[in-house]
Amino acid sequence: MLKKLFKSNASKPAPEPKKPAAAKKAPAQNNKPAQNTKSHGSSRNAGADKSAAQSRKQKKETVETPWSLSDFNVEPQEGKTRFHDLQLPDSVMRGIHESGFQYCSPIQAESLPAALTGRDMIGQAQTGTGKTAAFLLTIFNRLLTVQPEERFASEPRALIVAPTRELALQIGKDADALGKYTGLNTLTVVGGMNYDSQRKMLRDHVVDVLVATPGRLIDFMRSQDVFLDQVEVLVLDEADRMLDMGFIPDVKRIVRGTPPKEYRQTLLYSATFNFDVRILIDQWTTNPMKVEIEPEQVTTDRVDQKLYLCAESDKYGLLERVLTEEKPERLIIFANRRDLTRNLCDKLNKNGHVAVLLSGEVSQDKRVRTLERFREGRVNIMVATDVAGRGIHVDGVSHVINYTLPEDPEDYVHRIGRTGRAGAKGVSVSFVSEDDAFVLPDLEKYLGTKLELTQP
Repeated sequence: MLKKLFKSNASKPAPEPKKPAAAKKAPAQNNKPAQNTKSHGSSRNAGADKSAAQSRKQKKETVETPWSLSDFNVEPQEGKTRFHDLQLPDSVMRGIHESGFQYCSPIQAESLPAALTGRDMIGQAQTGTGKTAAFLLTIFNRLLTVQPEERFASEPRALIVAPTRELALQIGKDADALGKYTGLNTLTVVGGMNYDSQRKMLRDHVVDVLVATPGRLIDFMRSQDVFLDQVEVLVLDEADRMLDMGFIPDVKRIVRGTPPKEYRQTLLYSATFNFDVRILIDQWTTNPMKVEIEPEQVTTDRVDQKLYLCAESDKYGLLERVLTEEKPERLIIFANRRDLTRNLCDKLNKNGHVAVLLSGEVSQDKRVRTLERFREGRVNIMVATDVAGRGIHVDGVSHVINYTLPEDPEDYVHRIGRTGRAGAKGVSVSFVSEDDAFVLPDLEKYLGTKLELTQP
């Protein structure tokens, strides 16, 4: 519960800082001054096949639809902060309205007042609590209230770096929804997707917000298809995960490519910040405000957790039994290894179920299509490694099954966090065999509770 409402003047934009003169760089091909930033229409994700003319037509139709802030009526409630209280631009409020949000989540309510004034921010909260919207709203407010005199292609004003392709694509999708009426252009660049298509978008269009994974961004920096010296807002999402995945050298290089920390706003949001990342935070930020939202429990109380003791050889039979008895509306089955998820997905399909696979061995294009099919409800079972454990927001996941328990206790929390979202109830079922039992002590220590094992 929040203790107070935001003050009405909390979102006053920070004055644009004077930046040191940058060395003249050789422009990339078609790196021309933009005559009209809005001419690029609605935000695009990498790989989009709509033409610029179609996008402009769609944008025109969107903007011309009548709407006013009076259409978005949210009554004040004690202890809750409305987005109305933040004095965000009307175009941003319209996106919030259409996305179905009314009141700020705790991480948003605590961090946005300071972030909207231009202060650096360190935000820590568990997955599914609205961290992405917090930094996207900060970016949109900044870019709409501070207008540069001249724009060039290949020079984003805001940069969001995420550790995985799926998370980056999800952020781009959220930016499309929240920024639908802002006229700002968002581009997502990730590995495993068409390089030339992404390169063309960078070189031929003014990009306001660039969402990227570290490896692909480094590629474009090396080829001088993107320049980061005009970045006003830098977001590092899930920085601890980037450290775990070995991306920190790349991230350090990316940060060095942006203006000095005194001349940019830096936002870091994550579920956890380990010691090594906290050291880097001091190097990357200036007097940051630190907001930490402690959950009442490490695992959400909206998820009914069941742990079944079984033999390894009995797991698939138990899975079929759970599917028959629980009748999940939408289910994610997690396993630790790629080969296990592949075999499990094949076996489910052979036994009359409709299941799809999401793992690192699946090509990026196919992973995107798989997620869309699952989101749209065309399939109701997805078998995945932990590539789907963080940052993948799919509404209506009723069940999560841990076919194997993860070795990292945090991954358990992230897995079951795929269900029980947005106030809904969820169910997690974990199969605990002789091979899984050795991780139980660390998991119970992390959760701070004794896990009850039952015979199925």
